Amino acid sequence: MQTYRTGCLLRPYKVSEYNRWTTPYLDADAEAVRKDDILKLESCSAKIQVQCTILNIKSSIALTDGRVFLQLLASSTHVREHMVIPLDSTQVIDPEFAFYGPMGFDIGAFIGNLILAYFAQDGHAEKGTDRQLYKEWILKTISDTWDLFYRKFTALWDKNKDGPGEAYLPAIYNNPELQLLVQQKYMEDLFHDSLGFGAAKMIRRIVGVAHVEDFESIKEASKRADCECKALNFAKTLLKERKKFHNISEVVSAIEHLDK
Repeated sequence: MQTYRTGCLLRPYKVSEYNRWTTPYLDADAEAVRKDDILKLESCSAKIQVQCTILNIKSSIALTDGRVFLQLLASSTHVREHMVIPLDSTQVIDPEFAFYGPMGFDIGAFIGNLILAYFAQDGHAEKGTDRQLYKEWILKTISDTWDLFYRKFTALWDKNKDGPGEAYLPAIYNNPELQLLVQQKYMEDLFHDSLGFGAAKMIRRIVGVAHVEDFESIKEASKRADCECKALNFAKTLLKERKKFHNISEVVSAIEHLDK
């Protein structure tokens, strides 16, 4: 299953009988993805990070202080697979896709799926319902998702910084200023990892084997292709230039700029 998951991230970059897209409208776009060497390099780094953490291989992109950090991932974090139930509890279904891998994979995939949903809305707009309010809600959800994760994660970090964990030993990181710098660096790297995984998943959902209902349910092919093209262009930019983004607000602004 791990081979399937990581292989799917790279499948859009080669000719494959399993790949599909809205033809003929996206034929040139799909070919451009297969010829984009920079995009291939960035996608490969995402795949390597998944494989290194799964196989527990020492790699500079998956290590901190010589240790591999693993998290149990839901992996298949489509918005349709989240259930919000009473008492403010959120459950993720389809556990058969779970595996151990880099932390940024899940939250990146979730944000990527929200971005796909955003760009799909124009294809569902009708006279009198331009979907603008819903698009604004999606953008707010993207921001809230990362901001809430950041606050909760760093709060747990601060609460347990003197605990028994071995990631950042108090004997080494032995003053508040250094501890803060370490935390900021870790969260910055995690943010960029998340953007990379999200972008890679978006590309796969447009010119790869598995697609999303947000686009598939747009009946008019030319209209669907217009929406997919915007999403694909943003995903390519996000994957290549993810380290230029310093916070989630800049990502949201970039989405809005492309959508003008």
